[in-house]
Amino acid sequence: MIKLIDARAIPAARIALPAQQNASSDKKIEKTAGDILNHVRAEGDAALRRYNEQFGGGKKKNLRVTPGEIAAAYARADTKFIAILKEAAANIRLFHKQQARTSWTITDGRGSELRQIIRPIEKAGVYVPGGKAAYPSTVLMNVIPAQVAGVREIHLVSPPDARGNVHADVLTAAKILGVKNVYRVGGAQAIAALAYGTETIPAVDKIVGPGNVYVAAAKRMVFGRVGIDGIAGPSEVVVLADAVANPAFVATDMLAQAEHDELASCVLITTSEALALDVREILIGFADELPRSAIMKKSLAGRSAIYLVKSMAEGIALTNRLAPEHLEIITGNDEAVLKKIMHAGSIFLGNFSPVALGDYYAGPNHVLPTERTARFASPLSVDDFLKKSSVVSYTPGRLSAAADSVIAFAMHEGLSAHAFSVAIRKKMK
Repeated sequence: MIKLIDARAIPAARIALPAQQNASSDKKIEKTAGDILNHVRAEGDAALRRYNEQFGGGKKKNLRVTPGEIAAAYARADTKFIAILKEAAANIRLFHKQQARTSWTITDGRGSELRQIIRPIEKAGVYVPGGKAAYPSTVLMNVIPAQVAGVREIHLVSPPDARGNVHADVLTAAKILGVKNVYRVGGAQAIAALAYGTETIPAVDKIVGPGNVYVAAAKRMVFGRVGIDGIAGPSEVVVLADAVANPAFVATDMLAQAEHDELASCVLITTSEALALDVREILIGFADELPRSAIMKKSLAGRSAIYLVKSMAEGIALTNRLAPEHLEIITGNDEAVLKKIMHAGSIFLGNFSPVALGDYYAGPNHVLPTERTARFASPLSVDDFLKKSSVVSYTPGRLSAAADSVIAFAMHEGLSAHAFSVAIRKKMK
């Protein structure tokens, strides 16, 4: 079961962290993904159909999901679930609208004008995991910020089941958001289609959305030709808590991450020995009662741990070293602790703000940096679908005033043609 590490005598900077697990860099996985990319690039739709059949995705020749299929899935959906999806979508849209950016202009009053123009990317590709499981929340979290940004075309790919159908819940979410371009293809082959284009699926400018290790490897390989949101690793949660935390709440939130997969990392950092012991005991009991018990037990026994630290300052330092995907702060002074947190993807405060709120409903994005990349990366946002252009406009007089400085700078770097391009304008104004 989960390790309980008494770190009260160890400085936070010296505490051993759970091992990182970036499986998409495995050489065999990379080779397989690379081969798939090459085949799709060369053969287009024919390769996509072949891989669908090879990987249990049926034999349907039409890779595009028809409007009729989308409408039928929506018509069959539970009306209560549709209402929940719409409620969640409204919350997510409201949050992301606050991220909207505008272009700007500045002038110096002497003849120069500088602008930054902000425009959306033209085409975005959204990968939604599928097959046996369904993740309509992934549709909401990836599509809505693209829509808020003003992306003109959104192309959604998702693995089909054995009969060649994309999961009805994914199609229902797509219908609610008005996404019309949906394709029955998954895996590395879907990433290839979005990056290179095929007869049916157009090449896009950026690919977002989580997937398995082959999807992650393929995204890494096509980066540069297209943009990507990042490389998703296994799920992570850190709970930073003291004696005010409810041990049952802490334990269930750790289990919620543990059920994702065996490589998930679930960490409790606490100053309370009583809380540490209670959470450990509850984890053992609850894990046996839940359906994904085997997965959770492997996760808890693997990259998970309970750290008992001597002070909240040490707990904060350890949390910043971990830079977790999800962070829960449950202490006697959450706001004071929050001010000292430098690295975390999404942060939840207090006993009544579980990570599951962020996964589905609250509004902030659940596509988050993993594997300590929160040190330099951020949650998926409207910014991921925007690009910026700078504009420079000088009058002849303003250029003349700046010319000597620019010429000197260029000559200092040994670039005489740069200097000449300014000097000729000064002479001929």
